[in-house]
Amino acid sequence: MEFRYLPMTADDKQQMLDTIGVDSTETLFSDIPEKIRFKNELNLKKPANEAQLKKELSSMANKNANLTEYTSFLGAGVYDHFIPSVVDHVISRSEFYTAYTPYQPEISQGELQAIFEFQTMICELSGMAVANSSMYDGGTALAEAVTLSAGQTKRKKILVSKAIHPESRAVIDTYAKGPHLEVVEIDHRDGKTDLEQLKNELDENTASVVMQYPNFFGQVEPLEKINEIIRQQKKTMFIVSSNPLALGYLTPPGDFGADIVVGDTQVFGIPAQFGGPHCGYFATTDKLKRKVPGRLVGQTTDEDGVRGFVLTLQAREQHIRRDKATSNICSNQALNALASSVAMSSIGKHGIRKMAELNMQKARYAKQQFEKNDIPAIFGGPFFNELVVKLAVDPETANEELRTKGIIGGYDLGRDYPELKGHMLVAVTEIRTKEEIDTFVKELGDIHG
Repeated sequence: MEFRYLPMTADDKQQMLDTIGVDSTETLFSDIPEKIRFKNELNLKKPANEAQLKKELSSMANKNANLTEYTSFLGAGVYDHFIPSVVDHVISRSEFYTAYTPYQPEISQGELQAIFEFQTMICELSGMAVANSSMYDGGTALAEAVTLSAGQTKRKKILVSKAIHPESRAVIDTYAKGPHLEVVEIDHRDGKTDLEQLKNELDENTASVVMQYPNFFGQVEPLEKINEIIRQQKKTMFIVSSNPLALGYLTPPGDFGADIVVGDTQVFGIPAQFGGPHCGYFATTDKLKRKVPGRLVGQTTDEDGVRGFVLTLQAREQHIRRDKATSNICSNQALNALASSVAMSSIGKHGIRKMAELNMQKARYAKQQFEKNDIPAIFGGPFFNELVVKLAVDPETANEELRTKGIIGGYDLGRDYPELKGHMLVAVTEIRTKEEIDTFVKELGDIHG
């Protein structure tokens, strides 16, 4: 058959019409007024057979700059990290990649245990007591934290650092419209949040203060100082968006007094694909466990005393909370959470710390090489695996030239920060070799002049 996924024949169509007692397709749609029916042909290409279609799609896909052929120094929220081969082997098993909601624990123990392990590892990394079973991505997890803080404190003002990912800030703005929250952005100074402005904006109407750690510029925010400022207002909550790989080395936000820690586990086992999918995480204190959006998996025992896993604390939006719910999210990214769980388990506790250290070491080597080539790194504070460099040429122009050399350059900060026009955000991960870093710096230096 020419159209493999459209196997409907004229006989099939007639059989369906006969079954429902209608003599023609025209009669079937007779209730739809003539004046709103579209009578012309759709402006679409003629359908191709399967072989032609695969050839056309392959040709289109080959125009992409993929990470098997290009060396990437692009980060800004999506990173090119080592992925153990076991990850694909596990998530390709049909019982995982076809699984949906594990409402029936008696047949879903594998899925439930995998999610439980994910929650446990996130708690260990973030320093928090409770984590949910994952969310769509880091941006929506952060916005969910903001709305939770408003509901918990009964306050409307949210202080958001401008050193947070611009797209995450945009998601917060969107979420804030429904409950009419006032989002106040705090400027950055030398790559970190302006603490003086934060002090001035903090008041008795502030529901939460939102930070990123490390922030969008790769800088490590002083969470201890920020927490001291926040605690001047008793009910104000401290929300931190954090790269979980960085937490393999940095002190976790929970140790600095964070009330909610969120982020994206793309760095563990999820490839850098255009547009996703990703996997958000949401971790918080024991006090807030009944307000957590999404799902929680708990550990229990059956009637024989055998360890088992179930969905727990389900009295939330999709069940009985209704108008009292703080969130409408009732799903999660289970397959991506599984990928992250397998990656974290495979790399191990000590391996994750070593992986984080390599990111830091290689980023610092890149910074040294930039400075030797008269490309200044503009921020002087402690950083993780991203740094901001100032170019004498437009970063977009530089990136176009770099692509002709097989290199994906950094992020053009001028797109989101007018004051940083001509600056590039460069990410250096553990899989970048010395030779790749040296080549990138040389080529960028030649363009930079």
